[in-house]
Amino acid sequence: MDKTTSFLQNRYWILRHGKSIPNEKGLIVSSLENGTRPEYQLAPDGVNQAQLAGELFLKELNQNNIAIENVRICYSPFSRTAHTAKVVASVLNLPFDGLQCKVMEDLRERYFGPTFELMSHEKYPEIWALDEKDPFMPPEGGDSVNDVASRLAVAMATMESEFQGCSILVVSHGDPLQILQTILNGTKQVNGCEEFSSRIQAVRVPTILSQHRKFALETGELRRVI
Repeated sequence: MDKTTSFLQNRYWILRHGKSIPNEKGLIVSSLENGTRPEYQLAPDGVNQAQLAGELFLKELNQNNIAIENVRICYSPFSRTAHTAKVVASVLNLPFDGLQCKVMEDLRERYFGPTFELMSHEKYPEIWALDEKDPFMPPEGGDSVNDVASRLAVAMATMESEFQGCSILVVSHGDPLQILQTILNGTKQVNGCEEFSSRIQAVRVPTILSQHRKFALETGELRRVI
């Protein structure tokens, strides 16, 4: 771990869930109530994507001489992310109901509000245009970029307090993982404060948060982040 990330106790990879049934149908499914329904899990193509991501993650672990017992999988409770995490855990031969796999509600999808819920994916550009203009302004009844950054900061603090010297795979969704990368990338540039919470607070500003779209991931895409 280089000096720019020495304020963290773990290494982190992120994985966007595989292609889901809502992805296939072109639907926005972002509320916790809808997202945890079993009919919104992975599509067959998404299961294949999760399998390939698990194999790639295992390859990276082996290349870095990381023991499986030091791996943790932290995932959103939505059906599509839990399904993805379960497939990856199977590839790694980890018991999904064991201590190395942890569901975390703070990793859930960004809620886009009742105006957009169960609407077409074609509505996303309206939300992202609002984000660029003001990442502290939520879509009506939903989460702003800053709202998501706030709970991701809590999720990171939880993982950092519960795990030491681990390699953690965070399985979540498009917008949360874009926002997580945005704040983690920003923390590397902050000088003069060792506390991780202080670094995150320093980068939760409009000029940084409004740029989250540049960290977009495809479904099933694995990325080492820090």
